[in-house]
Amino acid sequence: MLEGFKYRMPRWHPFQDQAACERVRAIKKEDITKHANPDFKIRLVKDHEFPFRLVMDIFRRIKQSADEGRRLVLILPQPEPLYSWVAFLCNQFRVSCRHLYTFDMDEYADQDGNIAPETWPNAFLFNMKQNFYAKLDPELRPPEHQLQGPTNANIKDYGKMIADLGGADVCYGGIGWCGHLAYIEPGAEAFKTDSFEEWKQMGPRIVELTPTTILQGTLGNEFGKSGDWSFIPPKAATIGPAEVIGARLRSSWNGFMLGHSQISWQRFIIRLAAHGPVTHLVPASILQTRPSELYITESGAADIVPESVLDFSWYA
Repeated sequence: MLEGFKYRMPRWHPFQDQAACERVRAIKKEDITKHANPDFKIRLVKDHEFPFRLVMDIFRRIKQSADEGRRLVLILPQPEPLYSWVAFLCNQFRVSCRHLYTFDMDEYADQDGNIAPETWPNAFLFNMKQNFYAKLDPELRPPEHQLQGPTNANIKDYGKMIADLGGADVCYGGIGWCGHLAYIEPGAEAFKTDSFEEWKQMGPRIVELTPTTILQGTLGNEFGKSGDWSFIPPKAATIGPAEVIGARLRSSWNGFMLGHSQISWQRFIIRLAAHGPVTHLVPASILQTRPSELYITESGAADIVPESVLDFSWYA
């Protein structure tokens, strides 16, 4: 906020703590990894290493669990083309995935709450099977039913499906523009409550997407990177805070940049989720309270510096 002009943020965003926003906006890159909770580990990653590090993190867990002969349950964000690189490594090093169970953390839905079918090319389960399952050599693939996503048939039991396997070993994901984790949208009617404790126990459900999330989606490859808000479905099925909290580890990967520029909508919300108040109005802030890893690219962690003055000195 510029000196001499005070104002409140727009009313439509549920989180209204102006002082907290101003405080986290001022956090410098050199301080962003510092946190009072030693179980909340914030790490900076070089931009060019980010895809490699994410791929290797998932591959390492698959291989380690295969070597140890134990089941691995992952909650995964979608769509993610990098999963094809994980499949490549499994093929290259002959790592069986028959012990692997995956659950997509969310899926789009229409205005009536009907969840997108797997046959839709932008469906998250479609992408998981195309980018990972189909790329694995047949002898290394898990049974297809071990790759799950929310559907009309299973949404009421989706949390129980994860719990019946002992809960997730790792809940992967990233922080959304509005502060969501999965499509746990702040202020959404589906997650509306005055009790933070009650909110933490909420499971999978259909949720109406916030305007911020719709705009975030318009910048995705699958929707043409063209700002086309008419292309994004209005609702989604999502896991709830209970599934995020129930995982043994949360691994959050954040490196969104607009093309090859230094423009990033994540730069502020990462700071708010990691260093602001822990509240259901910024759902990703629950990462601060549980064993979690937060990876941020160096560009994403860059200082937030307004560039309001153009330098025309060269013209003089």
